[in-house]
Amino acid sequence: MRLAKALILALALPCAALAAERNDLQSCYTRNGLADIKPAGAGRELVVIIDQTIPMPDDLQRSSWAQIDRFVQPGDRVRLYTFSAFLPGEYQRLVYAGELDMPLQGDVRDDVNMRKLRALDQCLAGQKKAFQAGFGGLFVKGLRDARQDIPKSEIMNTLRRVGEDMSKEQGVDERVVYLISDMLEHSDYTSFYAANQIKQLNVANELKLAQSKGLYADLQGARVYVSGAGLVTDAVKHAYRSGKTMDALKDFWAQYLKASNATLEGFGTPSLSTDLR
Repeated sequence: MRLAKALILALALPCAALAAERNDLQSCYTRNGLADIKPAGAGRELVVIIDQTIPMPDDLQRSSWAQIDRFVQPGDRVRLYTFSAFLPGEYQRLVYAGELDMPLQGDVRDDVNMRKLRALDQCLAGQKKAFQAGFGGLFVKGLRDARQDIPKSEIMNTLRRVGEDMSKEQGVDERVVYLISDMLEHSDYTSFYAANQIKQLNVANELKLAQSKGLYADLQGARVYVSGAGLVTDAVKHAYRSGKTMDALKDFWAQYLKASNATLEGFGTPSLSTDLR
């Protein structure tokens, strides 16, 4: 009876409330009975999005993980999405959502029982390793599960849906999106391919099409970084990709993101040459 009542109550809660409670990284404060004095987070969030329609080379996988590991600090929230296309068994997933704790400081720290304080400090010291194991394992799996035989890649629709999730969050003042993708849209809306190679985009026309199809997102002022842009599957790997073609691809995404309340800060073709900031 109690279980039934709890289930009914949970179903009655707004989706945003349920999403806000998810934390795949156990709080050290909760673990040590100190939840009532847990400091607020840093207000910074990293959203990592993996495109599973294009396998990434091993060196790019390693450099992408290094980017994330350098960026994440105590108090940060981190989310991990994977996507491909809306096919049986293939869809957008939020596979990780966690928040690292801030350390306890000042008078509040001085008032904590010494035994609990030692346990808290020990937990906080190991929390980054717990994040690396939990998030890191899912990150590697997300990259390794990529397949080049998926016929569609819905990047814009994915960003629109991620933006919808962002709009439901509270307590985030600064967002960084790290998108690991070839950035080659291939959907029912439009395709960046022609004659089995990357086509020369008419940026203005593609932007008008995105607007007419309702594909702009609201990414809440995020700074966006990309790794993997312009990578192609085996079927088109020998096709020539000119600098002009890649410049147009970057220009499209810069303008698309500007119209989606975000800024393109780094565009790796394929390797990202700047750190996440």
